[in-house]
Amino acid sequence: MDSIEGNIRLLLQGKEVEESQDFCDFTLQDQNEVTAAKGVAVSTPGDFTPELRENVCFIVAAVLLNSEGHVLMMQEAKSSCAGKWYLPAGRMEAGETIVEAAKREVLEETGMEADITTLLMVESAAGSWFRFVVTGNVLGGTLKTPACADKESLQAKWVDNLGELSLRGNDIYPLIHRAKQYWERQEDVEPWHPALMPVDKPHTKLLLRLVIAIRKRVNNRVCVLTSDKTATHLPVTEINPVRSLHSTLRKYMTEIFGSDLPPHRPQGILSTELKTSDPSGTHDGACLTLLVPIRKALEEVPLIDKYSWVELPKQLGEELLSRMAKNMIVPLNVIRVSTLIN
Repeated sequence: MDSIEGNIRLLLQGKEVEESQDFCDFTLQDQNEVTAAKGVAVSTPGDFTPELRENVCFIVAAVLLNSEGHVLMMQEAKSSCAGKWYLPAGRMEAGETIVEAAKREVLEETGMEADITTLLMVESAAGSWFRFVVTGNVLGGTLKTPACADKESLQAKWVDNLGELSLRGNDIYPLIHRAKQYWERQEDVEPWHPALMPVDKPHTKLLLRLVIAIRKRVNNRVCVLTSDKTATHLPVTEINPVRSLHSTLRKYMTEIFGSDLPPHRPQGILSTELKTSDPSGTHDGACLTLLVPIRKALEEVPLIDKYSWVELPKQLGEELLSRMAKNMIVPLNVIRVSTLIN
């Protein structure tokens, strides 16, 4: 119990959980067996191993604002979208962390040096495409002009009105809107989620860790679900790379609760663990920790074997509940494949 409480505290602080091993309660092989038992053809190999630029794609995008609220934009040089404007963004490279990749993209595409201070949003599609949206401060540098155009970008500038530009994609509007809200709230009385930095931890698989929270009617205390397979830990499932995260979540929730799922809704991201391996490595996975509140009382929700509830201390439970308020957690946006921009 102490380890569960301790790990919840660490997650609320944006830190790495303390576990002696990587747990996975519902592997792709397990998922395939469930699918096959229903007479449905299996589409994902049970031994899937994520490999950067081969079968997984990690994108970073930086939304940086100046003191006037203008956003840092760059003009594309790639032939497929040359002349269009977009946020500094791009694919992570071998051996990089999310923060390192974001700083590199900002410097290469705009000429500016950035200090990344928090994740703003995590986006996912098809279970193997992820975009990590960050914000922070510009520390210095020289804004790229047309005279310095290269393969990375043609130029960069601070933009007040996006409507004046020919954009590569309209998907950046909600990202910019969220960044502006975030920075405005730093001087406002209305709270926003604490700064959340990615955890630089390598993984060999794509994993989804769940903090499933529920209230106990008898004393109104908050409880979280634990897996009792081997050592007690927070439930973890392998992400299906060809299905959406929502599909992976639903299948795993059914494994835990049965077909009559209790009403629930993914609230957002408590932590993101990722560090790509060098070209000779095999650690191109990631682990997202997702907060999932259940809207029924504990007494009304039956469990399948090997799972149980742990009651949290009152103060810790209230802190976890506070993350369920508006804008108090980094959102997870599951998008359709057709809207992807790399």
